Amino acid sequence: MSTHMPSVEEITRLHRRLAPSEAAFHLVHTHCVIVAQLAQDIAQHRTEIVSQKASAEDMAAAVGLVSIGDIDEELLEVGALLHDIGTYRVFDSSSDGRDPDSILRFDSQRYILHGVIGYRILLEEGYGESVAAFARNHTGVGVTRQQVISQHLPLAVDDYVPQSQEQEIVMYADKFNSKSHPPAFISQKLQEKRAARFGEENLLRWHALVARYGLPDIGKLAAEHRMPIK
Repeated sequence: MSTHMPSVEEITRLHRRLAPSEAAFHLVHTHCVIVAQLAQDIAQHRTEIVSQKASAEDMAAAVGLVSIGDIDEELLEVGALLHDIGTYRVFDSSSDGRDPDSILRFDSQRYILHGVIGYRILLEEGYGESVAAFARNHTGVGVTRQQVISQHLPLAVDDYVPQSQEQEIVMYADKFNSKSHPPAFISQKLQEKRAARFGEENLLRWHALVARYGLPDIGKLAAEHRMPIK
């Protein structure tokens, strides 16, 4: 199936069609818009950061980050706007926003599946592998085959890690904003603690991402979207 590169308007319509409620749409779509903004900022500053830190690429190679190169800005935006499309299918059925008195809540047991669910949705919509892979490969700082096995994750044994720099930037940008209640931006300090919970290799990958891309200005976006920073 050939890759279809959707417009921003088409992506918004897909979000609305899949969302179980207006509240769910607002939560997930806003997060994706923020990740797109972060990804664009990270991409713009990438060359400057890497040139200033020659050792960053040695670290990146050691933990298996993708090779750097020219960035497809259209693909980056599309991937960011679609990376979390699968989360509409993992809301807790009693807290998906259809009841205006309930608090939006995800099914904690199924949330790990939102990437592969989104991957299948995007393929079914005709967007092709290069777009669908953003959903599949953005969880955490990349989920490896070994992590699937050792942590007994409910995923087919495989690597779920970025295969392109665009995917890697979206995965990295995603770590700085949370669909929590209430939604919030995530500080480097908190994200480092989160990464460390999943082992030393996971933490090393996080450090390599920070060294490669630097830290985005989340303060400006937090003010724009009226969200706290944790």
